[in-house]
Amino acid sequence: MAVSPIDHLTTDYQIQHAYWLCMASKLAYSDEPEIAAEIQEWGFDRFRFFRSKHEMPFPIQDTQAFTIASDNMIITAFRGTEPTNIADWLSDANTPAAPGPSGRGMIHVGFDHALTSVYPEVRDCIKEFRTNEQSLWFTGHSLGGALAMLAAARLYFEDASLLSNGVYTFGQPRTCDRTMADAYDEAFKSRHFRFVNNNDIVPQVPPEPVFQHVETERYLDSDGNLREDTSFFGNAMDRFKGAAGDALTLSPDLNNLGPDTLSDHFINNYVTNMEKNVT
Repeated sequence: MAVSPIDHLTTDYQIQHAYWLCMASKLAYSDEPEIAAEIQEWGFDRFRFFRSKHEMPFPIQDTQAFTIASDNMIITAFRGTEPTNIADWLSDANTPAAPGPSGRGMIHVGFDHALTSVYPEVRDCIKEFRTNEQSLWFTGHSLGGALAMLAAARLYFEDASLLSNGVYTFGQPRTCDRTMADAYDEAFKSRHFRFVNNNDIVPQVPPEPVFQHVETERYLDSDGNLREDTSFFGNAMDRFKGAAGDALTLSPDLNNLGPDTLSDHFINNYVTNMEKNVT
């Protein structure tokens, strides 16, 4: 599939960025050799793989991410986790919170632990690779979306010269409290785009009002069409349509099995829908 070249300097929303960063989010699920081979095809000549095993009272066994660089841009992508695991884990309203980046508000303690295990290496790698004032980009799917947001925030709040050109997340859960969300939106509202695929369960957890979303949402409807501005009523009706359709069209493909709330979360379904909108 031919996709138009991207403007690596822009901070505006572009569908081409959304597509390629969705592909990077999918690639984050691969092992190190596969990522290294693929990014060369994309025109990136610098690569660093991060993986940190840790133990905590959550179903996260490790944090995995990669950073790639060319002479024009640097992308960091974080891997997500299985939707059944993260949905059950994040549904617990009693989960403790941790201080947000640079003490701004509060964030989910599991996200804090997962990011902290790799953040120093990621930060140092970005500074090492940034030899030409390249634009900075963060992305991730599921848990990886939360980590991408928090990594971009932490980097910027530590050093304002490292403000990302764009943060594109897919199926990101609620990540922080209102104080942190407001601080983040002030810096990133025109740079962060949070994609939600129809009935995806993960963006609906952890529960409000303790945890909040950041701006700006881009909604993929039950037909895979991208909606930038829809009413609450319109989204609710479309989600009902998606759930009803899913009950009638279960697939033998394991990647697409399950209730609409789970199947809509799979990264392959995000990629498929982004492809529909970029062509």
